[in-house]
Amino acid sequence: MQAIGEVAAELGLSSGDLRPYRGEALKVPVGLVRSLAQRPSRGKIVLVTAMTPTKHGEGKTVTSIAVAMALRRAGHRAVVCLRQPSLGPVFGIKGGAAGGGQATVEPKESINLGLTGDLDAIAAAHNLIAAMFDNHLFHGNPLGIDGEIRLWPRTLDVEDRSLRRIVTSAQGTARDPPQKGSFAITAASEITAVVGLAKDYDDLRDRVGRILLGFRKTGEPVRVRDLKATGSACALLRFAMEPNLLQAQDGTPALVHGAPFANIAHGTCSRLAMELGQATADYCIVEAGFATDLGAEKFVDIVGPLTGLDVAGAVLVATLRGLRWHGGVPDEQLGSPDPAAVRGGLANLEQHVENLRTLGIEPVLVANRFPGDTEEELSILQQFCQERNVAFAESTAFTDGARGAADLAARVVEVCARGGHSRPLYPPETPVEEILDRVVRRIYGGGGVTLPAEAIETLATLRRIGEAGGPVCVAKTQLSLSDNPAVRGRPVGFVPTVHRFTRSAGAGFTVAYLGDIETMPGLPTRSLAEQIDLTPEGRVIGLL
Repeated sequence: MQAIGEVAAELGLSSGDLRPYRGEALKVPVGLVRSLAQRPSRGKIVLVTAMTPTKHGEGKTVTSIAVAMALRRAGHRAVVCLRQPSLGPVFGIKGGAAGGGQATVEPKESINLGLTGDLDAIAAAHNLIAAMFDNHLFHGNPLGIDGEIRLWPRTLDVEDRSLRRIVTSAQGTARDPPQKGSFAITAASEITAVVGLAKDYDDLRDRVGRILLGFRKTGEPVRVRDLKATGSACALLRFAMEPNLLQAQDGTPALVHGAPFANIAHGTCSRLAMELGQATADYCIVEAGFATDLGAEKFVDIVGPLTGLDVAGAVLVATLRGLRWHGGVPDEQLGSPDPAAVRGGLANLEQHVENLRTLGIEPVLVANRFPGDTEEELSILQQFCQERNVAFAESTAFTDGARGAADLAARVVEVCARGGHSRPLYPPETPVEEILDRVVRRIYGGGGVTLPAEAIETLATLRRIGEAGGPVCVAKTQLSLSDNPAVRGRPVGFVPTVHRFTRSAGAGFTVAYLGDIETMPGLPTRSLAEQIDLTPEGRVIGLL
């Protein structure tokens, strides 16, 4: 690792213009990012996405870090842009999000355990708004708010299923009666999405002020600005808006900033991080949440139109383990070779290749290798790519670092040189119902969508207040192309039901829920929190 000031210098940044944090990271001021973003010469965004993952993940973060390392090793200026880890997965089942093996962003302990406190600031701003909402009701409710309609939960960045549905003021009085409420994990807060999409402090203020909290008894919307909570919330978010500059273990620059969920939000790092990466590097490697049906589609249809960011090429991560899963192999046998199952799982991968091309993006398909993978199985995957004219590479980055991703980096350069541009699936004025139909048919492989009466009624309410437009963020399981997490492979013709709509007015998109999506996850039977510890020397151990 290098001194963090040397990492900044590699991107043409003076450490004197940045704010140091514990000697591990540098905060990049928002004004500096805006100034740099005006440069006419911009690097290429490479989106890293994947096939439908198993519950273990397929190695997108390792691959994202490794391709940036390999590009730098080959003489290119490269930066990797990642979301900040939520404590939910860190202490839950999936683990941290700083990579692994020989492809990590450092110091990974700090990154996985809160980094520069950005999520803490977001939680404080979110909960301040909730407190001011209740305080308004307590002090006479001059706005005439309907206290029974609460669209704003409270938040906590720890998985705790007992907080999904709560009662506040349980020993209430006439002025402060018991109220039903809920918690969402901080990564699911709309404030997290807002911070990820705001281009500067003025934009932040506007977006926070627009957030929809509920309704007056007359039916008019109640927003954060109506409670005069905008200024205080934004003050708490001042430094959370600044991208965090860190480094991979070999000194490759890394921007770790933003943490929106890829189910109910857009699932990528902040626009400020990406704009900074584009302004200072030849290649800006951006990890998108989950697979192409979620992270990649949302980047092109939500992030791109809202920010003007464009994708030059993609890395599509596949594993033989994942192909075996979609070919019918049970979870406990995924480490064993099974060429027939690999062939069976290719149908899932084919949908993801088609998805990227539908979105105007040419992929490099990379086989992220695991112990136990066989040459016979890899040849099946390679032949699949040859038949579809898809660039192919293998990666052993977990074991070999940048060397293990050298071929992948070369293929990325070739694909980006073709001058491709991402292409949204629908124009901005498309009605929500048509957007959903198009996404389900063209990205998921379904046969349309069902809107029950309650969802139609909610959409009508949002239309009445001018909040029913696109883009649409579809919240569904990441474990299947369909809305059913148990369905593997490439299902065809299914017709999912929209369970409900919500509006993220500050972020600027409508959320459609397909299936039961929890915004407050619960810890598993054996959580990773059980293995994390602190040594007498003050060193954190056991982080995954």
